[in-house]
Amino acid sequence: MRKPLVAAVFALVLSGAGAAPAVAAPAPHTAPAPVSVSASAGTAGTKAAPTLQAVSLAGTVALSNCSGSVIRFPNSADTDPALVLSNGHCLETGFPDPGEVIVGQSSSRSFGLLNASGTRVATLRANKVAYSTMTDTDITIYQLTSTYATIRNSYGISALTVQNTHPTAGTAITVASGYWKRLYSCSIDGFVYRLKEGDWTWKDSVRYTSACQTIGGTSGSPVIDQSTGKVVAVNNTGNEDGERCTVNNPCEVDANGTVTVRQGINYAEETYQIPACFTTGNKLDLSLSGCVLPKP
Repeated sequence: MRKPLVAAVFALVLSGAGAAPAVAAPAPHTAPAPVSVSASAGTAGTKAAPTLQAVSLAGTVALSNCSGSVIRFPNSADTDPALVLSNGHCLETGFPDPGEVIVGQSSSRSFGLLNASGTRVATLRANKVAYSTMTDTDITIYQLTSTYATIRNSYGISALTVQNTHPTAGTAITVASGYWKRLYSCSIDGFVYRLKEGDWTWKDSVRYTSACQTIGGTSGSPVIDQSTGKVVAVNNTGNEDGERCTVNNPCEVDANGTVTVRQGINYAEETYQIPACFTTGNKLDLSLSGCVLPKP
């Protein structure tokens, strides 16, 4: 996640191939046109990914070095302040330390809001970091100065809804990167008991089938269920070099402590547990029954 990606990004542009972890990237001078990368088959025992239908770039956002999306929860109201979801390691003030949880931190970060075709239609702005951590998961949730109704009425863009139930292996998914204006299509290959990268450990992570070759700059992209259009995870990392449990090279650790390294495979962190931590008005309340997000 820390490795500068200037050289890697230029190499990818020149070669059109190769795998890199889903980490923050420097902003390009020009953005490439939207591209869909689709997979018709995954690993044994998983369902084939269907043709993209409901999924587009609408509602995704581009950060200065990452991707993200405007999200809402099943009980969010149109008059609530809108939220943006990205990764903990995309936080503008730097990576949260292991065990660190940031709540209510002031922020004026801006986001480029995209429509279905990847055209930037507006600049949205945060007024605070509602929640950020890299412990157990890898998420940052920003509160915006705009409501959902304002965004929809002004720009014709609706927020993506976060699914509040655990995703299922074999589900056809799309990773929608606002930074690159690109869609990656594959399936959920399975779930990782513990995903360890450098000093950080994440629980019950999503492992993609090999078709989702996400690259630097796709960090924070929503992982969208192709059949429902709902967010089931947030894209965050991948094993680049085949190293064991190092930065940019996460390893899988099972319940017995057995370590597995899968070079070229990419991962995401589940988001189903987030809605239980927000109450009326999209207000964070970590004391709510059913809220399992790490607390400060």
